Amino acid sequence: MNEAQSLQQAIDEPVQLVEYDSTWPSRYAAERDRLLERFANELIDVQHIGSTAIPGMPAKPIIDVMAGVTSMAVADTLFEPLLAYGYVTSREFNASLTDRRWFMRHAHGHRIHHLHVVVHDGELWHKRLAFRDALRADTALAARYAALKRELAASHSQDREAYTQAKGDFVHSVVEPSWDHGRADR
Repeated sequence: MNEAQSLQQAIDEPVQLVEYDSTWPSRYAAERDRLLERFANELIDVQHIGSTAIPGMPAKPIIDVMAGVTSMAVADTLFEPLLAYGYVTSREFNASLTDRRWFMRHAHGHRIHHLHVVVHDGELWHKRLAFRDALRADTALAARYAALKRELAASHSQDREAYTQAKGDFVHSVVEPSWDHGRADR
């Protein structure tokens, strides 16, 4: 499958949530270890993000992995090695991203991992961890997000981009107040 086909397949895939799977943390850990074994000198830290990182959260069964590097220049040097290590992506899509590089890993015809390579300790790194940690710490907040995800998956089942964009206000409401406050204190 070429890059364009791989990206188009990801875009066209229906939004189908599944209930939380207790194997997701171990599947993340296996991928983290695999990445750190190969890229120990380039990756500062690797974190489990996204809905599969929230106990009890329904999710698309794709493990989101965030890998921190020192700069986007380093992220760019990892492009070809990551492709050689079993990931696929779209060069065109990545060219449109300024704050990350995005890759997918497949097994048995399905995506199993998304890899987000970002600047460690940068704004995106902190925002993604803040969102994950807020949902892990507040079960009522997590329940509201789960309900929203189910509603949006039903109304945008054939449009992944719309589903993702529709979650944006919720994510922003969780991350931005604490981020804005944190920045004011600096």
